[in-house]
Amino acid sequence: MKKLYFIFSFLFCTGINAQSDSIPNTGISGVYEVVVGTKDAAYTIRYFNEFGFTVVDSSTLTKSQAMLIYGVPSNAKSYRLQNGSIDAHGLLRIIQWESPLGKGVGYAEPETVGQRMSVMLTKDIIRLEDVYKVLRNQQQKWLPTPPIFDDPLRINKGNELDFFKRPVGVRENAVYGEFFNHVFFQRYGYSIPGYGTINESSNLKTSEFTHHDFMILVDSMQQLMYLQTALGLKAEREPTLDGDHLKGPKTTFVMADGYSHFYQGFVSPNNICGKLKFFMAQYKNKPNATSHQRLGELGITMHSFYTPKLSFIHGLVTKHGLKPSAIQKNEFGEASFVFRGPEGASWQIIEKLNTQYKPVIKLETVFTKD
Repeated sequence: MKKLYFIFSFLFCTGINAQSDSIPNTGISGVYEVVVGTKDAAYTIRYFNEFGFTVVDSSTLTKSQAMLIYGVPSNAKSYRLQNGSIDAHGLLRIIQWESPLGKGVGYAEPETVGQRMSVMLTKDIIRLEDVYKVLRNQQQKWLPTPPIFDDPLRINKGNELDFFKRPVGVRENAVYGEFFNHVFFQRYGYSIPGYGTINESSNLKTSEFTHHDFMILVDSMQQLMYLQTALGLKAEREPTLDGDHLKGPKTTFVMADGYSHFYQGFVSPNNICGKLKFFMAQYKNKPNATSHQRLGELGITMHSFYTPKLSFIHGLVTKHGLKPSAIQKNEFGEASFVFRGPEGASWQIIEKLNTQYKPVIKLETVFTKD
């Protein structure tokens, strides 16, 4: 086991430098949209309306257009949804495929390779847990994990806390489903401006998507380097090892005793929100559904970014041998291209000059009295 740990540590802790000088100025956004394939757009739109997402654009694709843009031989109807006034990141695109290529990753064991999860801030995580527990009791395919309190700021000291100096932290949980995997979190005692904006008019009091989780299987975390050198994202820090000793990951990812995974995060230099988080399991064989993690299947199959430097990024992606599609108009009339990374993630890069909401680029923690 020690030898195996050394090998993994060597492979995963080399090649990604959060302070690298090799990060090009691409003008890249945080994750703009999570893209979900469905057979029933009406239900999927109604479902996400409860979280505050509303349709702001829609379009159709003929079979030949979908094949040209996405490599999917199917007619399609596409909808872009936005949560409140946040149009710079955390949007949702729903594509109803007339002839889906497959069922997607679907309802699967936590940390199944190929699984994707999208994260929202909420005002009431206990209410959300109650909702999904009822659905599970009705034999519906939802697996909510218990909300667990954690201290990501690492500032709480037990012997200094009392009723008047209350613990600061987050309570988070995951909800694994058939067509979508959620992570919800609720903050206590602090806020981060620009990182999750609660839509007060939403029935479930939730925000736009703040970040996105990817369950992957790679030979080395070096295979994620293109996110830095081709797209211009910043690695948060060196790859780290999370394990069952951390109560947050243990509960949210349903970790067995003795289980661990490697973690690597990336963030845009132009937006603190819309982060990417990659997880790679150790020591335990996990199901591998990578073959169903592709455009045209159901569930989360793609994420998009935008940039004012589309041709520049296309050139960098081409230089890295990632075989992007030609730059062409997508279903919303936006100049864009699509490519697939070596870890199995599909990306669409869209040309966009600006947004109404101005992204926050400096991370600031504001302590509150709750």
